[in-house]
Amino acid sequence: MMSARTSLPRHAAGFTLIEAIVAITITGILGAIVAVFINKPVQGYFDSVRRAELTDQADVALRRITRDLRLALPNSLRVASVGGVNYIEFIMTANGGRYRDSADGSTGGDFLSYTNPADVSFDVLGPMPANPAIVPGDFIVSYNLGSGNAPADAYTGGNRAQVQNVVGNVVTLTANPFAVQAPPLPSPDARFQVVPGGMQAVTYACPTAAPGNLTRQWNYGFNAAQATPPAGGNNAILAGGATCVIEYAPNATGRNGLLLINLTLAQANERITLAQQIRIDNTP
Repeated sequence: MMSARTSLPRHAAGFTLIEAIVAITITGILGAIVAVFINKPVQGYFDSVRRAELTDQADVALRRITRDLRLALPNSLRVASVGGVNYIEFIMTANGGRYRDSADGSTGGDFLSYTNPADVSFDVLGPMPANPAIVPGDFIVSYNLGSGNAPADAYTGGNRAQVQNVVGNVVTLTANPFAVQAPPLPSPDARFQVVPGGMQAVTYACPTAAPGNLTRQWNYGFNAAQATPPAGGNNAILAGGATCVIEYAPNATGRNGLLLINLTLAQANERITLAQQIRIDNTP
């Protein structure tokens, strides 16, 4: 039995090799032309995203520094530039209040003694500090005048006492350094500040020229002279690829000052700079 051969019409035979090569070549040319036109917008989009991310990162870092410095103990700010790194150090407070003082006209209660070292407790006048409250391990600081003004220097401890216990509105200290001050330097307004025991002094470090990490260090204690950098404590990186220009200028009265921070962040050929001016309240 003979089989019949079936042949396809010429128009249904498909592409030839030459036709396929021509189609691929034309598609490649068209793709290259399209890529030339869309490359710049796409690259511009990614550049904009990087700049936005760097701006957000720098803004968050400066806001964090500003928030901390607004809680700085009066006259505790110290600025230094050592080994290509800028250092900002201060003692961070959490709260404050007024203590019962024998000169305020009170006829009873527990006064903060500036004469008897054995008297280690005092009454807090008015509402007790809250959010956060005073807890054992915190520090009470009164009338801080800053470095070079001992005994009114919280870094050296002449006006800084650690809290042992709090019952009601009575604060008991582990010792009374105020009673051994020479000369005695009570607060004119009978005011005190609370320094958290888990925070203590804080240092921000930022490179001056070569990009590096902007870091925050805390809970390393109190150093009579500014350590650059301090030893111990906790560390956190706020931003990478950072450089800073820092200037601090106290006013003529010394009751406040102005800290200027120019923060530059660089990444993948992108570079942004943000500036922040922070008013420092030094009224003790």
